Amino acid sequence: MRIFQVIFMTFALLAGLPAALAQGAFGGGPAHIAAELDSESDRPAPGGRTTIAFAMTPQQGWHGYWENPGDAGLGMTVDWTLPKGVSVGALRYPVPETLLIAGLMNHVYEGPYAVLAELRVAADIAPGTRLPVRAKAQWLACTDKVCVPETGDLSLDLIVGDGAVQPAARSRFDAWRTHLPRPLGSQAHYAIEDGRLRLSIPYPAGAIAQDVHLFPLGEGLVRYAAPQTVTRNDNRMVIETAAAEDAPVGQVQAVLRAGDHVGFLLTAVPGAVAAPARGGQAGAILAALGGALLGGLLLNIMPCVFPILGLKAMSLAKAGGDERLVRRDALAYAAGVILTCLVLGGVLLALRAAGNAVGWAFQLQDPRIILALLLLVTAIAFNLAGLFELRAMGGGAGLAATGGVMGAFWTGALVAFVATPCTGPFMAAAMGAALLLPLAGALAIFAGLGLGLALPFLLLAYVPALRSRLPRPGTWMGRLQKILAIPMFLTALGLAWLLGQQRGVAGMTIGLGAALILALLLWWLGTRQHRGKGGGLVAGLAALALLAGAATALPSTAPAVAANSAASVAFAVGKLDALRAANKPVFLYFTADWCLTCKANEAAAIDREDVRAAFAKAGVTVMVGDWTSADPAITRFLESQGRSGVPLYLWYAPGKDAVVLPQLLTPATLTGLVR
Repeated sequence: MRIFQVIFMTFALLAGLPAALAQGAFGGGPAHIAAELDSESDRPAPGGRTTIAFAMTPQQGWHGYWENPGDAGLGMTVDWTLPKGVSVGALRYPVPETLLIAGLMNHVYEGPYAVLAELRVAADIAPGTRLPVRAKAQWLACTDKVCVPETGDLSLDLIVGDGAVQPAARSRFDAWRTHLPRPLGSQAHYAIEDGRLRLSIPYPAGAIAQDVHLFPLGEGLVRYAAPQTVTRNDNRMVIETAAAEDAPVGQVQAVLRAGDHVGFLLTAVPGAVAAPARGGQAGAILAALGGALLGGLLLNIMPCVFPILGLKAMSLAKAGGDERLVRRDALAYAAGVILTCLVLGGVLLALRAAGNAVGWAFQLQDPRIILALLLLVTAIAFNLAGLFELRAMGGGAGLAATGGVMGAFWTGALVAFVATPCTGPFMAAAMGAALLLPLAGALAIFAGLGLGLALPFLLLAYVPALRSRLPRPGTWMGRLQKILAIPMFLTALGLAWLLGQQRGVAGMTIGLGAALILALLLWWLGTRQHRGKGGGLVAGLAALALLAGAATALPSTAPAVAANSAASVAFAVGKLDALRAANKPVFLYFTADWCLTCKANEAAAIDREDVRAAFAKAGVTVMVGDWTSADPAITRFLESQGRSGVPLYLWYAPGKDAVVLPQLLTPATLTGLVR
């Protein structure tokens, strides 16, 4: 079907689209996808290897295809002309994107991409020998309307040398490697029943997975355009979709996309896969909604939210028996909370859809937002302490510069925004589920979080028996207000610490300095208020100017973070070479958060007290390579060891080469190394 479609589009192109033909079809004019053959090292060593790449750059609006192009399109083919003693391995494609056109699913690349391969040089080739590498590549370039077969005669002229890699080439190839799928390591299982495929993948519950999609490497596994349903249960991920008419037999391979340009190469064999529970997605939404409601409810006792809730409760006590006024303000307050949660959730989903790896409270990744929250919380704390008067904290009026409904609404919005630094129980699972659900279900989860946050105030407003239990207004309210300032000051301190984590001591100093200047400004305002004078507008404009100046002064980069700990050091080739040169024993292991085998070995063997004690007694340095995020240095080292994935456990005895340890470790295996 794919061949017929390409032939049809080609004839249509020849018959009626001369403009497209002039732009590069069949060798005429520049190609719509420019191709260049590149080499990481121009001087590969005898007996060594280097990575070569087809660097592909589509024009705006054009796309190329993955090795399995989906319902339409063709992958790239290459005919090599190689000198004697030189061989090239299989092409390695980056994680593809999905493009649905007229009901046909395409596996494509809509921006620049690179297809990599490994070039090997025989050990008996003399240094200085020229190696002319020639490749005749053919690919298909398409828009959403036309397809153009293109070809390129590409060449590399290498010289056998010392295998050196220039920094610019290393950086370029490292960037391309991060887009390659990484071997998952654990075997998956699939079952086909009643035309439905269920694929069960070992995937840790704590590992992030977003924009999940399964790309089969071969044909005959799934219907490419059919929706794919993803469910996660403990340490398993199950993907269900429509199976292809010609069901596969035996082992299959696929790429699992788990993020923007992040994917895993997996192998699956036939086996039992439990079907998702009836009404699985609806049940997941209901469970997540319940968690969001409960999590939002518990947020009310967090230090950054409880003081504001306490003041709203005091405002109810002052309102007395005016049911209409109390309920009106309660609804406005709830609307402010829920709408703010929906806006934050919508922005979060939009950012993730655009390829940004962000999570709940994503705004706290921006130090300028943290600085603004620090100043806001500082102002609230000093208001509660009685330094100055701000009606917003009593009934929400000052926050909106109006009274009544608008004041209550903006107070609710403030509560929801200030609550984002807090993470209450039950929230993590609910927010994680929201990121995997369809848009309507995800927004329902965010609305449920807001409803839970607003629920205590709604109950007080609509259940007179509860409100009647509130103490009568009196002098105790002033004392309570000052007590409530304490958790707000603690919240401000936490925000200052968070600012320091993101921008170092300089960032924390700027934040605390801005808070101090704000306190002096509020002290000046409070002094004027006690004398019956104004100054609120001046103080507000000065506070905005202070925020702008402090945000501009923040360092633009994060401080360097020490990757070593008391128990281990982070992997670095230079550090490893130095330890070996000093005849120090080294236990080196490579792990990843998404690797179940890795985590099992760490819990059962590596992180045990007896193993740590034995290593410490023998002076063993434990070195850890974390491959959770694609680290090109680790990728290169794994490839040098003949591995393409984790786990990998290496033991370097003093003065000896590495010994590869089994992939399943026991404490006895590790303690036996130093006996």
